[in-house]
This record gives sequence, C-alpha cells and structure tokens, in this order.
Amino acid sequence: MNGEVTNLLDTYEQRIRGQQTNIKLLLASVLAGGHVLIEGVPGTGKTQMVRTLANLFGGAFNRIQFTPDLLPSDITGSTIYNMKESTFQTLKGPIFTNILLADEINRTPAKTQAALLEAMEEQQVTIQGETYPLADVFFVVATQNPVEYEGTYPLPEAQQDRFLFKLHVDFPSLEEETIVLKQVMTGSFGEKNNLEPVMDLETFKNCRQQVEQVTLSDDILDYVMQVVRKTRETESIRFGASTRAAISIARAARAWAYIEGREYATPDDIKVVAKPALRHRIQLSPQMELEGSTVDQIIEELVGAIPIPR
Repeated sequence: MNGEVTNLLDTYEQRIRGQQTNIKLLLASVLAGGHVLIEGVPGTGKTQMVRTLANLFGGAFNRIQFTPDLLPSDITGSTIYNMKESTFQTLKGPIFTNILLADEINRTPAKTQAALLEAMEEQQVTIQGETYPLADVFFVVATQNPVEYEGTYPLPEAQQDRFLFKLHVDFPSLEEETIVLKQVMTGSFGEKNNLEPVMDLETFKNCRQQVEQVTLSDDILDYVMQVVRKTRETESIRFGASTRAAISIARAARAWAYIEGREYATPDDIKVVAKPALRHRIQLSPQMELEGSTVDQIIEELVGAIPIPR
C-alpha cells in the first residue's frame, strides 16, 4: 500500500471512531470500484462516514434524501425546453458526481430506486434517449434504517446484487463513543468538518490500478468458487449467491490485501470480505428463519467448513 492510502486511512480512522473495520471495508470497496449498502440505526454516523471519505480524496460529493415522492428524473436529470433559444436543454441530476450518497434508499418506490441500476452497473445515465457517461471515479453508497419499516420499500434482489458490500454499522464501544461525545462538546469535532484532501483523484485512480495488480492465485480463485458454490448446495439457504458474487469477493479480496500492504491475496482476505459480500445476496430457508438463524451465522459456518488452500 502506498503512502497516500496509508495517510488517508489513518486520517479516516481518527475522524470516524469505533468503525475501523467498516471504514476499511468501505475504502476497499471504493478501491475495487464497487458500491456499498450501509445498514444501521439512526445517529451512528453513516452519512458522516461517506462525506469524510469524499473529502479525503478530493472527490465531488452529492447527497440525495430518498422520499416516497422522489422521481427518477430527480436523480438522473431531465430535458427542458428553452423558450428563449427554442432548443431542448439537458439538466444533469445529482448522480453526476464522484460519490453519491443515497440516503434512506428504501423510502422511495422501486421505480425510483431503479434509476440507479444503469449508473451502478454500466457507469452511464440515459436521459430522454441520450446516453451520458459518468465520472471515471463513481460509486454509490446507499443507507437504510433496519428498525423502522413503516412507509418503506424493500430493495429488490436485482438491485441489492449491484452492491459490492452490505455493511452493518453498530454502536461504537464505550471508550470510542465517549471520545466522540467529548469532541462534539468541546467543539473539536466541528473543526474537522472541513478536512483537507490527502490525495487527488488522479492519485486515487493510480491506487485502483495498483489494486488490479494484486495477485490472485488459482488456489485462491478456486477457494472463492467453493464458497459461492457452497451457498447453492446447502439446505440452509433458499437462494444462493450468483456469479457476480464470486467476482465481487475476488475484487474485494484484492483491495483488502492492498490495504494490508500485500501484493497477493490470501485465504484470510477471502474470509474477511465474504460476509459483507454475501449477506445481501443470499436468502435463508424458512426453516432457518424460524429457528432464528442469521445470514451472517450461516456464512461463517459455510466458510468455516471449506478446506483452506495452502
């Protein structure tokens, strides 16, 4: 890992307390060119986590508050008629940015949620039949609230599959939460709101290219496939993971290895990224749900049962 990424991660960890694993996973997803779905109760710093990352690498940041009356054109943009010049003019929406925060994405109907699908998969947007490319560095971070479902619209499986990771943001430890409280009450937290970038977008692109050079041996790729195939063969899971899931795990393992300062991925990297890469892509059988099992527990059992390559 180069010095710029080390500096970025160190600054990031100082800024966002109690979420060290999640911010490393978020950074890994970005380095791998993926999108992230973050689930957590209100007030746990989900928005701040995303805004801080955008500030640190100098990327443009836009936030959309998803509501029931939000329209697809409010995200992608629209075409209007300019009466003065007698021409049609395209107004690009907030999706034309580097980091897009889709806040409480499950509060808008599926029609509006689907406006993100083309952008997330093909990195382009179609407005009135005209296709517009998005920025080279573009990723979506969507949030949703797991404790309040009234007036919400669950994300379709096809859309969840577009996310590289699904992260669970929980409350920080007592020590970390106390530090946050003291920072806010003394005003030192506010002084950090305007963070100076630690790298520019060109440097970030170079880091992505370095991630692609991380070695994935045939044994590691076989290990990834065994994990994914196992999700389709167990009775505990009703719907197993797709081929896209295998690709996501491999890409994420590369980025995690890069953050750890290695030029090759190991089975431990696969274990780290398997849970966030799979938890939104598989569905438990009714029997497992009745028994109170969780997706994370089943993933741990599956991965633990597969022989580790040497």
